Amino acid sequence: MFTESLTVADILKQTLAHSDFVVSWITAESEFVGWVTDNRHRIDCLVVEQSVPGRAVFERLQTQSILLPAIALEVRTNSNLAGGVLSIQSDRQLSYHSAVVWLPTNQVSQIESRVSQAIEQFIQLPVPDDDSTAPQAQRSADSQGFLLSLQQQRLIEKLQERLGYLGVYYKRSAQNFFRNMTPEERHEFLNQLRQDYRRIILNYFTKNDTSERNTVEKELNQQIDDYVNLAFFADISVSKIVEIHMELMDDFSKQLHIEGRSEDILLDYRLTLIDVIAHLCEMYRRSIPREQ
Repeated sequence: MFTESLTVADILKQTLAHSDFVVSWITAESEFVGWVTDNRHRIDCLVVEQSVPGRAVFERLQTQSILLPAIALEVRTNSNLAGGVLSIQSDRQLSYHSAVVWLPTNQVSQIESRVSQAIEQFIQLPVPDDDSTAPQAQRSADSQGFLLSLQQQRLIEKLQERLGYLGVYYKRSAQNFFRNMTPEERHEFLNQLRQDYRRIILNYFTKNDTSERNTVEKELNQQIDDYVNLAFFADISVSKIVEIHMELMDDFSKQLHIEGRSEDILLDYRLTLIDVIAHLCEMYRRSIPREQ
């Protein structure tokens, strides 16, 4: 983290105190650039205040082809960091890379979500393409593209090694979360979850010949994996899955009652619910950083 403001630094450190991030704070431009150069393979995200020295930091790193996920703190004048209408000194013009995430200094409480956003955007950053026919310009573009791809891959591998499924977790988009959907989208998505879960229930205890059993089990496991992935990337809670299960069991109970049949068979379907919940809980468990 590079900021000359002690107030901003203190708020950032307090906000991240209970997170899994290790924060390093440096106030001197040259010292910060040197530290980033030496530690670039260990850094998840840069946080740089957009003062004149802060812009120089990005320019020097870009010149050295050291590209990393980054957050640019917008400098605000007369700021008490508590909100309100404030003037902005920065004009959001940076030559570092297009995946830089901007964060006003009066919104630093959002730093954790912005770090995730910065990493997600950086991983998806396209390799630069230089249309110039000059051999020197082409070699420069090729070199920058190679280093960017290498740093993206190192970041992904580091996240996967250290955080398990967090590399997948960072690919989730909050825009696709259930809580951020429109009412119509929520209705459609829940219908899809119900239909897919009903299909899994009906196939769970299907009796087949021994020769077909392995194939059926593989298909069922794939259905469960697909279902869990759908729920995971929409940030669906386990309680919602339980609710869908109970609704379906209630429908089956009414149908069995009409047909005059025993409802005892429905107790067996608890195994289906346990199986699905176990898969989903494992996805969420692996998306939580391990203690360092």
